Amino acid sequence: MEKLKINNDNKGNDTITRTIRISGATFDKITELAEKNSISFNSVINQIIEYGLNNLDDEDK
Repeated sequence: MEKLKINNDNKGNDTITRTIRISGATFDKITELAEKNSISFNSVINQIIEYGLNNLDDEDK
């Protein structure tokens, strides 16, 4: 499986506001990625989610 590469493309798309809960350690890692790549926290979250959805096992799709 190909590794996730964080892009700093600022694509404007329709969004939905939703509250989620994540661990403090995960929050810190995502914040670090966002700062390192000069993109928003939300952009990192969306890229991680898209990557996960695109790389599900065939049994899970």
